[in-house]
Amino acid sequence: MDLGNIDMPSYLLATEEDHIVPWRSAYGSMQLLGGATEFVLGASGHIAGVINPASKNKRSYWTNDTCGENADEWLGTAVEQRGSWWNHWIDWVKKHAGEQVEARTTLGNTEYKAIECAPGRYVKVRAE
Repeated sequence: MDLGNIDMPSYLLATEEDHIVPWRSAYGSMQLLGGATEFVLGASGHIAGVINPASKNKRSYWTNDTCGENADEWLGTAVEQRGSWWNHWIDWVKKHAGEQVEARTTLGNTEYKAIECAPGRYVKVRAE
Protein backbone atom coordinates (compact mmCIF):
# COMPACT_ATOMS: atom_id res chain seq x y z
CA MET A 1 0.00 0.00 0.00
CA ASP A 2 1.30 3.45 -0.91
CA LEU A 3 0.57 5.72 2.08
CA GLY A 4 1.48 8.69 -0.11
CA ASN A 5 -1.80 8.17 -1.97
CA ILE A 6 -3.79 8.90 1.18
CA ASP A 7 -4.67 12.57 0.87
CA MET A 8 -5.75 13.63 4.33
CA PRO A 9 -4.25 15.63 7.18
CA SER A 10 -2.14 13.72 9.72
CA TYR A 11 -0.95 14.60 13.21
CA LEU A 12 2.23 12.78 14.16
CA LEU A 13 3.36 12.83 17.79
CA ALA A 14 6.66 11.48 18.99
CA THR A 15 8.47 11.91 22.30
CA GLU A 16 12.12 12.78 22.64
CA GLU A 17 13.13 9.99 25.02
CA ASP A 18 10.92 7.24 23.59
CA HIS A 19 12.86 3.96 23.64
CA ILE A 20 10.21 2.04 21.69
CA VAL A 21 9.66 4.44 18.77
CA PRO A 22 12.69 6.73 18.55
CA TRP A 23 11.43 10.15 17.55
CA ARG A 24 13.80 10.51 14.60
CA SER A 25 12.36 7.32 13.13
CA ALA A 26 8.83 8.57 13.74
CA TYR A 27 9.75 11.79 11.95
CA GLY A 28 10.60 9.68 8.89
CA SER A 29 6.87 8.92 8.57
CA MET A 30 6.45 12.47 7.28
CA GLN A 31 7.99 11.35 3.97
CA LEU A 32 5.56 8.42 3.69
CA LEU A 33 2.22 10.15 4.15
CA GLY A 34 0.23 12.12 1.61
CA GLY A 35 -1.65 15.26 2.62
CA ALA A 36 -0.70 17.93 5.12
CA THR A 37 1.25 16.50 8.06
CA GLU A 38 1.83 18.12 11.44
CA PHE A 39 4.77 16.72 13.41
CA VAL A 40 4.98 17.43 17.14
CA LEU A 41 7.76 16.33 19.47
CA GLY A 42 6.77 15.92 23.10
CA ALA A 43 9.16 16.05 26.03
CA SER A 44 9.85 12.92 28.07
CA GLY A 45 9.45 9.27 27.13
CA HIS A 46 7.03 6.81 25.63
CA ILE A 47 4.46 6.86 28.44
CA ALA A 48 4.97 10.10 30.38
CA GLY A 49 5.27 12.15 27.20
CA VAL A 50 2.00 10.89 25.76
CA ILE A 51 -0.38 10.47 28.68
CA ASN A 52 0.65 13.51 30.71
CA PRO A 53 -2.70 15.33 31.14
CA ALA A 54 -3.06 18.90 29.94
CA SER A 55 -4.48 19.93 33.32
CA LYS A 56 -1.10 19.34 35.01
CA ASN A 57 0.58 21.82 32.62
CA LYS A 58 3.84 19.86 32.86
CA ARG A 59 6.53 19.21 30.33
CA SER A 60 6.73 20.87 26.93
CA TYR A 61 6.64 20.08 23.23
CA TRP A 62 8.18 21.36 20.01
CA THR A 63 6.44 22.47 16.83
CA ASN A 64 7.71 23.69 13.50
CA ASP A 65 5.74 24.97 10.51
CA THR A 66 8.63 23.99 8.25
CA CYS A 67 9.15 20.36 7.31
CA GLY A 68 12.91 19.76 7.28
CA GLU A 69 14.71 17.21 5.15
CA ASN A 70 15.51 15.25 8.30
CA ALA A 71 14.61 15.18 11.98
CA ASP A 72 17.63 17.13 13.20
CA GLU A 73 17.02 19.91 10.67
CA TRP A 74 13.40 20.08 11.83
CA LEU A 75 14.44 20.26 15.51
CA GLY A 76 17.03 22.93 14.77
CA THR A 77 14.31 25.42 13.84
CA ALA A 78 11.48 24.07 16.03
CA VAL A 79 9.97 26.21 18.78
CA GLU A 80 9.55 24.84 22.29
CA GLN A 81 6.06 25.32 23.71
CA ARG A 82 5.44 25.09 27.48
CA GLY A 83 2.71 22.77 28.72
CA SER A 84 1.04 19.72 27.26
CA TRP A 85 0.88 18.86 23.58
CA TRP A 86 -2.74 17.79 24.14
CA ASN A 87 -3.99 21.39 23.80
CA HIS A 88 -2.13 21.73 20.51
CA TRP A 89 -3.73 18.51 19.28
CA ILE A 90 -7.21 19.69 20.33
CA ASP A 91 -6.75 22.89 18.31
CA TRP A 92 -5.54 20.81 15.34
CA VAL A 93 -8.57 18.51 15.56
CA LYS A 94 -10.97 21.46 15.73
CA LYS A 95 -9.37 22.93 12.61
CA HIS A 96 -9.95 19.69 10.68
CA ALA A 97 -13.27 18.61 12.17
CA GLY A 98 -16.73 19.27 10.86
CA GLU A 99 -19.49 21.08 12.64
CA GLN A 100 -20.03 20.09 16.26
CA VAL A 101 -23.30 18.36 17.04
CA GLU A 102 -25.10 17.84 20.32
CA ALA A 103 -24.35 14.57 22.08
CA ARG A 104 -27.10 11.99 21.68
CA THR A 105 -29.30 11.40 24.65
CA THR A 106 -30.80 8.10 23.47
CA LEU A 107 -29.27 4.97 22.00
CA GLY A 108 -30.00 3.71 18.51
CA ASN A 109 -32.08 5.27 15.75
CA THR A 110 -34.98 4.34 13.50
CA GLU A 111 -32.81 2.06 11.40
CA TYR A 112 -30.64 0.57 14.17
CA LYS A 113 -32.41 -0.12 17.44
CA ALA A 114 -30.45 -0.18 20.70
CA ILE A 115 -29.74 -3.72 21.84
CA GLU A 116 -28.47 -3.13 25.37
CA CYS A 117 -26.46 -0.65 27.42
CA ALA A 118 -22.69 -0.53 27.11
CA PRO A 119 -20.43 -2.29 27.46
CA GLY A 120 -22.72 -5.10 26.20
CA ARG A 121 -22.74 -8.75 27.16
CA TYR A 122 -20.27 -9.69 24.40
CA VAL A 123 -17.55 -7.91 26.38
CA LYS A 124 -18.10 -10.29 29.26
CA VAL A 125 -17.86 -13.47 27.16
CA ARG A 126 -14.68 -15.44 27.72
CA ALA A 127 -12.82 -16.89 24.76
CA GLU A 128 -12.34 -20.63 25.02
